[in-house]
Amino acid sequence: MAFSLAALCFLIASVPFEFMIFSVQGQFQRMNIPLSISTLVEQEYPILATIQLLAIYVIPACILLCMIYLSYHLKRDKYPPHGGWVKRILFALLPWSMAEIFLVGALISLIKIRDMADIQLGLSFYAYLFFTLCLLCCLIYLDEFQLSKSLRRLGEQRWKLAKSAPPPVNKVTQRTWAYLLAALILYIPANTLPIMHTRVLGQEQPSTILGGVVSLWQDGSYPVALVIFVASLAVPIGKLLTLCWLNYSIQRQVLTGQHWRTKLYRITDFIGRWSMIDVFVVAILVSLIQLGNTMSVYPGPAALAFSAVVILTMLAANSFDSRLIWTQKPDDNDTKQ
Repeated sequence: MAFSLAALCFLIASVPFEFMIFSVQGQFQRMNIPLSISTLVEQEYPILATIQLLAIYVIPACILLCMIYLSYHLKRDKYPPHGGWVKRILFALLPWSMAEIFLVGALISLIKIRDMADIQLGLSFYAYLFFTLCLLCCLIYLDEFQLSKSLRRLGEQRWKLAKSAPPPVNKVTQRTWAYLLAALILYIPANTLPIMHTRVLGQEQPSTILGGVVSLWQDGSYPVALVIFVASLAVPIGKLLTLCWLNYSIQRQVLTGQHWRTKLYRITDFIGRWSMIDVFVVAILVSLIQLGNTMSVYPGPAALAFSAVVILTMLAANSFDSRLIWTQKPDDNDTKQ
């Protein structure tokens, strides 16, 4: 509860102050989080603005409120009203919270424009940094099994832990294939179309995801280029291929490798949301660099397509039921493990 309350206070404090200050040739641009969202709306990208608002503010705030609500009642040794419902909401929202990804994207934005202008960090940046750290501490202490056990102990009549049977294989695989196919189709424009446009002294320069990686590598920012390459290129295609193979193995009723297939699914499910780094980088640069013909950054169509790819692959991972891996008899090697 202490970390949850601290995180909520820091999250609120990150709203009214300046996040970054961008200056070049005597011109200044001040950025805060509400301005970042409104700028995306002005650039006719309301869906991108909505994704950013939900991922870095609304969903984390809901997670914190759920944890505070449950912790308060558990601390008093009382069953929280609708505790099971609140718990389900909490764990359903966790994969969609991207505060730490947004923060890493902000740091990458600083590296990308450090040679163009002077950058100053505002109070909101530090408030959001401490909010992210407190949120991570909350998640370290959050254990679904222990939380369920405590809720069951306090409300045995209202809390049911009956194990639900895995859904039909065909229903799961068809839904997962639909998400994967849509993501695969959108992956093509996401990597071929410009993800952002940079206008310097009236001349416009489009940039794709791969072009941004190459530019960072040529500038000597090897670690950042590697992070962008892994998060924006390697992880999405790796996640698509992995989920396709897992889904196919369920359909074909593969009986081997249940342990490592389960581990592979968990890893894939965990790292998938980190692909949003490049989208947050674009959102920050768009809201930070708006100096008319001197220097301006605008989002490209690939930003929306790439966001859809990340969301669809996350939906595919959530729709895939890993229990189906174990519906068949495990092989001898897995039994020995």
